[in-house]
Amino acid sequence: MLVSLSLRRSLHSLRPRHRHLIVLSPSSAVPRAFCSDAAAAAAAAAGTATTSSSSSEVRKYLGYTALVLFCGAATYYSFPFSDNAKHKKAQLFRYAPLPEDLHTVSNWSGTHEVQTRVFHQPESLAQLEEVVREADAKRGRIRPVGSGLSPNGIGLSRAGMVNVALMDRVLEVDKERKTVRVEAGIRVQQLVDGIKEHGLTLQNFASIREQQIGGIVQVGAHGTGARLPPIDEQVTSMKLVTPAKGTIEVSKEKDPELFYLARCGLGALGVVAEVTLQCVDRQELVEHTTVSTMQEIKKNHKKLLSENKHVKYLYIPYTDTVVVVTCNPVSKWKGPPKFKPKYTVDEALQHVRQLYQESLQKYRPEVKSSNDDESDINELSFTELRDKLLALDPLNKDHVIKVNQAEADFWKKSEGYRVGWSDEILGFDCGGQQWVSETCLPAGTLSKPSMKDLEYIEELKRLIEKEDIPAPAPIEQRWTARSKSPMSLASSPAEDDIFSWVGIIMYLPTSDARQRKEITEEFFHYRRLTQERLWDRYSAYEHWAKIEVPKDNEELAALQARLRKRFPVDAYNKARRELDPNKILCNNKLEKLFPPSESP
Repeated sequence: MLVSLSLRRSLHSLRPRHRHLIVLSPSSAVPRAFCSDAAAAAAAAAGTATTSSSSSEVRKYLGYTALVLFCGAATYYSFPFSDNAKHKKAQLFRYAPLPEDLHTVSNWSGTHEVQTRVFHQPESLAQLEEVVREADAKRGRIRPVGSGLSPNGIGLSRAGMVNVALMDRVLEVDKERKTVRVEAGIRVQQLVDGIKEHGLTLQNFASIREQQIGGIVQVGAHGTGARLPPIDEQVTSMKLVTPAKGTIEVSKEKDPELFYLARCGLGALGVVAEVTLQCVDRQELVEHTTVSTMQEIKKNHKKLLSENKHVKYLYIPYTDTVVVVTCNPVSKWKGPPKFKPKYTVDEALQHVRQLYQESLQKYRPEVKSSNDDESDINELSFTELRDKLLALDPLNKDHVIKVNQAEADFWKKSEGYRVGWSDEILGFDCGGQQWVSETCLPAGTLSKPSMKDLEYIEELKRLIEKEDIPAPAPIEQRWTARSKSPMSLASSPAEDDIFSWVGIIMYLPTSDARQRKEITEEFFHYRRLTQERLWDRYSAYEHWAKIEVPKDNEELAALQARLRKRFPVDAYNKARRELDPNKILCNNKLEKLFPPSESP
């Protein structure tokens, strides 16, 4: 479904050499700049021929005219228009391939990209150890990067990277203890497929399955379920390749302080080579999707959190719709529920498809629909249709509201049950490329929820409406138990504490650079408002894979101070100095988030 890390040889990519645009005229085969110069020169030449007796002047201006016409013709044949160029915007001209050894690496959403000449992909522990040893000797950076799914590109570095995707084996399965030892480059889906024959699976899952195990653990990723901790809590031991101490193994028994710190170490305490995970018995789940309102949610919130193994809410901005999705094991006595959906998938999508056709006529009247177009539309999933709808006018609030209302209608007609294995059911189609900001905030205890999580959402929705933010759906809200990893956003010494994770989003449904820039600016305005009005009041902190570093020095200093209040930054920096004194595993993002302590 998702193409994760984008790595391309620069020989096949092109870089714009000029920043200016040349506006092309659809009514002529020659660019306007050349046409106007040609006309001016031709007029000057004609006037000179009639008023001047000097043949040299005539030849001079005729020469100018011929030169301009020649340039215009050359431009036309170099950059010819296609037949449908009338409705296309001018594009930047791209020249000159980059050096063959220069790699371009971007994250999945295309929001962060770097070019580097150093990109290692070791195939074994011995090769990884050699890569780290040589880099440390040369003091050359090799930032660990996983599947490239982090929206903030936390693993990217121009100076150099190391990726363990080729170290992807299941090394050992202990059915009695229900543990599995794997190489860190194995992807979640690959791991799940590899252990299902042993009747095992992971305790919880994030929304997608393309992450490398090393990466998903290091950034403190999570699934949902108030009784289930973030994924780093599934780790029982780790093997790290460090610049200063070589390959070390840490666990609850072997150096527990470093073990807990390194479980969510952001890739800066060593390159994760192997991970041992605590698994659970493979089981089928029943997913139940219903549509509710905030008023009803408030009445049933405690019950929903405590009685369901997995639960999440999807809020639709500018509506009162709350989509509630719960997942629980299939009853051994009752079996899966017998349920006949009221609407078919086509009926659920009917309103969305109709809105797309109407919007297409409004925004693209020159596009004439055909039977082929309708069949193509009928093949699209809901998230694909939503991307197409938003792409027509992504920052028009009224248009976004219509799209949100169509989504609310879709979910109302999609209520029902779904049964499948946990790795199939717990996934979520997140849509296309996007900007995401996700915060984690304390929500009381499982026995006594504080209800601050719902207050946060209510204030967020009021903020959206007051500020006329073109906020698409959904606002996703999930929960986890606490983590004992001190760098986890859900870190807490209290066993009963629960945390809520809230994600806001803006999609990037277009490849148009100008439009993507405008969406990016609007998203950061949206994010900034939530930061200023909500984060401090609710003790909310941004996910490590989504946190962005401010460009303003005062804002950066404020963020650094804020992180120090929540996380053991001094202990983290001390471990970094001991394990990676030359900072070869670091990048600019980490340097700015965790500057050296004043007193080492």
